[in-house]
Amino acid sequence: MTRPELVMLSPKVAMNSYERVMTAMRREQPDRVPILEFAIHPSVIARACPGATTQAEFEERMAFDAVCACHRFLPVKVNPDGTYYDEWGVLYGPSTEIQDHPIRGPIRSRDDLKRWRPPDADLPHRLGDLPALAARFKHRRAIVFLQRAAFMHSVSLRGFDNLLADFIDDPGFAHELMDRVLEANIRLARNAVRAGADIIVLADDYAGNKTTFFSPAHFEEFVRPRLQRMVDAVHEAGALVIKHSDGNLWRILDRIVDTGVDAINPLEPVAGMDIGEVKRRYGDRVALVGNIDCSYILSEAPEHEVVEAVKDCLRKAAAGGGLIVSSSNCIHSAVKPENYLAMIRAVKQYGRYPLHLED
Repeated sequence: MTRPELVMLSPKVAMNSYERVMTAMRREQPDRVPILEFAIHPSVIARACPGATTQAEFEERMAFDAVCACHRFLPVKVNPDGTYYDEWGVLYGPSTEIQDHPIRGPIRSRDDLKRWRPPDADLPHRLGDLPALAARFKHRRAIVFLQRAAFMHSVSLRGFDNLLADFIDDPGFAHELMDRVLEANIRLARNAVRAGADIIVLADDYAGNKTTFFSPAHFEEFVRPRLQRMVDAVHEAGALVIKHSDGNLWRILDRIVDTGVDAINPLEPVAGMDIGEVKRRYGDRVALVGNIDCSYILSEAPEHEVVEAVKDCLRKAAAGGGLIVSSSNCIHSAVKPENYLAMIRAVKQYGRYPLHLED
């Protein structure tokens, strides 16, 4: 499947943010390494940029190169203890972080699966802030939309242990569930591209800090074919794909790249994902989006270590283009605003081509 066409600009020509991101996504060299962030905790926004009330406002004030929207599945029943059921039928517990945590899914048996219906992907609220962001920033900043493919929604619906056990004990059940999830999410992705998304982020996690959640064989049977279908659908619709997964992906990274994703994120340093090694092995096939550590560097380190971490990332992965800088996961509530601002400044100071990292 061919990727959408993009007219390349010479790096000598001053670029706007949209051109900068799309050039890097094509593994070409823009005028400067772009910067984006998929999710920023409201408390960090408020402290880092007083007066900013939304992530889009923060992104605009900080002159980020992209604006990001996320799929929206609303609570349909809120319990007195603060737990709630979302439109997938999953029970969630409230969290102080950006994303709440699933407690229990509605699918415990084949009968449950027969009765269950995925949420309507065509409802207008499903796209969140995407239409407004596209109307305001189209072709000035890259428009990014976060959603999932098949794995993590299936985990939430069935339960993590149950779904992984199904891979072995009842593969037909797992295939049927994941296909129904995928169909809904492909429709959502196509709607997002029609609404103006330039890039779709597929935010299904496949690994922990040590290794993947499943064997390469199970990835090949259950996960990769559905990732492939989603990537192809997004490309057919006219957008590019960033594959996000936390954790140590080395066992399956070849297979992820083989699907034709345009970029990999976030390449967590704490999970052994050295961005220089990923660049060496795959930099001719995928762009890299990452990977400033948000567990220590952005949360606890002195500011000079933040600057050095940015320079190290640029040194390892920026040569020749194909790098977009972001955190190694998200900007959670424990991130120090001054450290995040230091990261942003350092990218803009040291990330201009030709690179002069010691200036």
